[in-house]
Amino acid sequence: MRIKVDKDSDTLYFRLDEESIIESEEIRPGVILDYDRNDRVVGVEFLGVSARATQEELSSLQFQTS
Repeated sequence: MRIKVDKDSDTLYFRLDEESIIESEEIRPGVILDYDRNDRVVGVEFLGVSARATQEELSSLQFQTS
């Protein structure tokens, strides 16, 4: 899994695996899902992320596993 914050495009992207992206769909304003050939989600992109989180929050992402 990869996570990328792009300050220039103001996006946050979660890439779940390396399958080729066949289709993308904006499921809500500013939320885009990327699908592989088996219709599985392989990526999630958030547009306008600076309106959703502060720079401090984006620079120290926390992960929780159970």
